[in-house]
Amino acid sequence: MKSLLLTLTAATLAAALPAPAPILKAREPPNIPSSSTAQSLLAGLTVKAQGPSDGYSRDLFPHWITISGACNTRETVLKRDGTNVVTDSACASTSGSWYSPYDGATWSAASDVDIDHVVPLSNAWKSGAASWTTSRRQQFANDLSNPQLIAVTDDVNQAKGDKGPEAWKPSRTAYHCTYAKMWIKVKSVYDLSVTSSEKSALTTMLGTC
Repeated sequence: MKSLLLTLTAATLAAALPAPAPILKAREPPNIPSSSTAQSLLAGLTVKAQGPSDGYSRDLFPHWITISGACNTRETVLKRDGTNVVTDSACASTSGSWYSPYDGATWSAASDVDIDHVVPLSNAWKSGAASWTTSRRQQFANDLSNPQLIAVTDDVNQAKGDKGPEAWKPSRTAYHCTYAKMWIKVKSVYDLSVTSSEKSALTTMLGTC
């Protein structure tokens, strides 16, 4: 009888306790490879010097394009990467919060957030995209299937510019592993080359995984 009472008491207490809060999965771009897969993909990339920037223009990479209804690529990524995002009839984000994994900042205004091309358009141009069709460049600039687009602090994105990982890395060292895996995946999908210093930096970043 005593053991039965103890069991009932424990069950009653357990039922009275609040359920543990659900663990929210970090919002991130799709198709980020595992560390081992990223290592293999990096080994398969062509290593050579960057080509010239002659003829480059962001206009050669049409963005942002309409994705669904009134929503373009930027607005789609804002909704994907944000929390409790509310949009108006034109698909503009009117409220929500956005965590920038590059620097660890959280923003409550969409105007404080940029959509970063993980592999910058200019970098892509100099590593193979100069020979692409406009259609291929449009696909690259609006790619929602690979880890090429991510919502981050606007000033951080502007500071990054068109720099590769040999010249710029997220200030949060905890994100170096993920950043390297995203960069490698995109370069692999689009058969873009890497420089020797770029490959070295990526290898070092993968070493933090």
